[in-house]
Amino acid sequence: MKQAIVTGAGGDIGTAITKLALDQGYRVGAIDMNLDMVQPLADAHNNVVALAADIRDAEQVQAAFDAFGDAPDVLVNNAGLVRFGPLEELAIQDFQDVVDVNLVGTFIVSQIAARAMMANGGGAMVNITSMGGIHPAPGGGAYGATKSGLAQMTELMSVEWGPSGIRVNAVAPGFIDAGMSAPFFKDPVVRELRGGGVPLRRLGTAEDVAEAVMFLASDAASYISGQELAVDGGVINSVLAQLPRERPE
Repeated sequence: MKQAIVTGAGGDIGTAITKLALDQGYRVGAIDMNLDMVQPLADAHNNVVALAADIRDAEQVQAAFDAFGDAPDVLVNNAGLVRFGPLEELAIQDFQDVVDVNLVGTFIVSQIAARAMMANGGGAMVNITSMGGIHPAPGGGAYGATKSGLAQMTELMSVEWGPSGIRVNAVAPGFIDAGMSAPFFKDPVVRELRGGGVPLRRLGTAEDVAEAVMFLASDAASYISGQELAVDGGVINSVLAQLPRERPE
C-alpha cells in the first residue's frame, strides 16, 4: 500500500486531499496541530492515522512521522496560516507567525520527509502555495510573501532532491470556497462578485484543489517537477479582461 502524509489535514482542503488519497489507495498520516481536527477522519477510515504536531517544532514533526511508521511516498504540505491587516498596522508577531508556519514549518516537514524518501528510493511532494503569492492581495499581510517564497523553495527542492528520486511541485489555489477563504464567501455579494470575475464563472472547491494535488503526486506526473500549477479558473490571467477596452461614450 502506498503511504501519504498530509499536513493541515483537519481543514477543508486537507480533508479533501486526505479523502481523495484514500480513494486512490493510500494509507494517510493526517497531521494537524489539533488532534481533534483529524481524529474523526481516523475514526471513519481504517487507513487514516491521526497525528498531532505543530509543524514549527521539528521534534513534534519527527515524532509524528515516527508514529506513522512508514516512509511516505507522498507528502502534501497543506498547513498554512494567514493574519490579515494593512502592512502599516500589522503586528510584527503576526507577520512572524505567518512566516514561521508557511515557510519555516513547511521546510521542517519537507526536510524530515525528504530524508525518509531518500532512504526509501524517492517520492513526491506537493506544496500548497497561493494565487496571492503570484499577485499581491492587499490586506494579506505576510501571506503572499510566504507563498511566493514557498514557490521558489519548491523549485530549489526539486533541483536539490531530484537526483534522489524526489519530485517537488506546487499547487496555487485561487478563489476557493473552502478553508480560510470560506468566511468571505458567506456574503452573497462577495460570492457573486468574485465568482463572476473568474473566467469559468464559479468559485473553486476543495475537491478541485485535491484533484490537482493528487495528479502531481501520481505516476501520471512522473516527469513533472519544480512546477507551480494554478487552480484558479483562469483568474490569474484575466486582468486585462476586467478592464474596459473602449472609451466610454
